[in-house]
Amino acid sequence: MRIVRWRPRTGPHLLAVDACVAGVVTAAYVALAGQGGSDGLPRFSGPAWAGWLVAAGVGAPLAVRRLWPLPALAVALGATAAATLLDITRDPYVSTALTLYAVALLVPPRRAVAALALTLAVSAAVVITGEAALTPSGPWPEAAGTAALVWLVAGGAWGAGRAVRERRARAARRERRLAEEALTEERLRIARELHDIVSHSLSVIVVKASVANHVAKERPEETQDAIGAIERTGREALTEMRRALGVLRGDTATAHPPGADAVPYAPGAGSAQLAPPPGLDDLPSLVRRAEQAGIRTRLRTRLAADLPAGMALTVYRIVQEALTNVVKHAGDGTHCEVTVTADSRGQVHIQVVDDGAGRAAVSGRGDLRGGHGLVGMRERVMMYGGTLDAGPRPGGGFAVSARLQAEHAPGVAPDRREPTA
Repeated sequence: MRIVRWRPRTGPHLLAVDACVAGVVTAAYVALAGQGGSDGLPRFSGPAWAGWLVAAGVGAPLAVRRLWPLPALAVALGATAAATLLDITRDPYVSTALTLYAVALLVPPRRAVAALALTLAVSAAVVITGEAALTPSGPWPEAAGTAALVWLVAGGAWGAGRAVRERRARAARRERRLAEEALTEERLRIARELHDIVSHSLSVIVVKASVANHVAKERPEETQDAIGAIERTGREALTEMRRALGVLRGDTATAHPPGADAVPYAPGAGSAQLAPPPGLDDLPSLVRRAEQAGIRTRLRTRLAADLPAGMALTVYRIVQEALTNVVKHAGDGTHCEVTVTADSRGQVHIQVVDDGAGRAAVSGRGDLRGGHGLVGMRERVMMYGGTLDAGPRPGGGFAVSARLQAEHAPGVAPDRREPTA
C-alpha cells in the first residue's frame, strides 16, 4: 500500500492567483512611483524607469513565491527596501509578507525561521533609516511605529504560513496512520483466513495419517478409509485456499456467482470456479471432518432469523477453530457438542464443549490462551462487538463460548482495550 506523504500544494489555480496578485501589486507601485507627493507623503523624484524597475521587483516575485520561496523573498525584500529608501511608498511591506507566508509554508523550519529573522532586521533598519533620516516624514517614534507595523504584518503572515504547514502535516500523518492501520488490519485478516483454512485441514490430515500408519498392517481396510479422508480433506483445503487467494487478488473473472452452488476444485481443471464463502450450511461438513478424525460430534442449531453473510462466515470460522483445537488436543474418542443459536434480536451464541475423554486428553490445553487460533477468534468476535470465553471446564474437557451482536458492522469494532475473554 502506498504511504501518503505531504507535498506542497502548488496547483495551477494557485499559481494563477499569485500571478494576478503580482500584476495588481506591480501596477499599484508603478502608479505610486509616477505621482507627485506633498508634505508628509512619499515623493519619488527619480527617473521613471527606476520606478518601474522597483515596482517589478516588488510585484513580480509574488507570481513565483510557491515555486521558489526564498529567492522570491530576497527579491521582494530588496525591492521593497529600495522603494522605502527612494520614498516611493511607505506601505507595511505587504509584498514581503506574502512571500514570507510561502517561505513558512514550504521551506524547512530552520531556514524559514532564519529568513523571518533576517526580514525583520532588514525591514526595521530600512524603515527607520528611510523615514527618520533620508526622507524624514516625522519624528523617530513615528518611524519606530511604522517599523513595528511592518513587523506585525510580516510576523503574522509567517505565523499563518507555519500554522497551515502544521495543519497539513498533521493531516498527512493522520492519513499515513490510517493507511498503516488499514494495512495491518488486512494482514491480520489474511493471517486469520490462512490459519483457519490450513490449521483445521492439516489437523484432520495429521490425525488420519497417524491412524493409517498404526493400522496399515493389521487393518488395511481402515488404512484405505483414512487415506480417502486425507484426500477429501486436502481437496477441500485446496478449494478454500483458491477461494481465499482469488478474493485477495480481486479475481472477479473466476469468482463464483452469488447464490450458485459451490463447485469443488477439480485437479487439472484449467480455470476452476471459486466456492462461495462458507456459512452455517457448511457446519455439517465441519462436523463430518471432526468425526473422521475420531471426535464424536453433535451439532445443534437454533436460528430465529437469517444471519448476514459476514456474520455467518464468522460463526463458521469460530466453530472451525474450536473443532480444530478439539482434534489436536483432545484426541480420538472425545465427545464434543456444538451449539449455534440466533435470536430475533440479532444476537448469536456459539458454544463448543468437549469432555476431554479422548486418548490425547493429557496434551496440556491450559496453554491454549496464547495460541494464534484463540487470538483470531477474539479478533473476529471483536468485529461484532461480542465477547469470547475459552478455557478448561471444571469437570474436565474444554469449552469455547462466543456471543456476537449483529448490529455491529465488521471493521467498526469497539475499543480494543475492552475485555473479550
